[in-house]
Amino acid sequence: MYLIIKNIHVTCVILTFLFFSLRGIWMLLDSPTLQHPWVKIIPHFIDTTLLLSGIGLIMILHQYPGTQAWLTAKLVALLVYIIIGSIALKRGKTKTIRMTAFFLALATFFYLVSVALTQTAIPNYLILFN
Repeated sequence: MYLIIKNIHVTCVILTFLFFSLRGIWMLLDSPTLQHPWVKIIPHFIDTTLLLSGIGLIMILHQYPGTQAWLTAKLVALLVYIIIGSIALKRGKTKTIRMTAFFLALATFFYLVSVALTQTAIPNYLILFN
């Protein structure tokens, strides 16, 4: 069961990245495609599946945010990613704000992935002084 849930989770991570990036590009290009109903529905399906599979992995592995520093960092970064992503695609008042938020959201996403892969809150590439 673990491998099935993990593969669903990883697939959703990839789909989330690809679809967020695509929507960000559409935002930068002022594409009307961004306003289509399916563009607004699909991310909710992907992200809900991603969240549920993440919860499933937490339950299977018995590793919980608050007790595992890397999971706590991942959860906090996820909340930051959601807020910044929302500013990038919806709530930013100017294109400059939305563009800046888009790139910050991508950086946060890559941090999330690196934390997941290394299972450490501060991956080695972020440590400036050893």
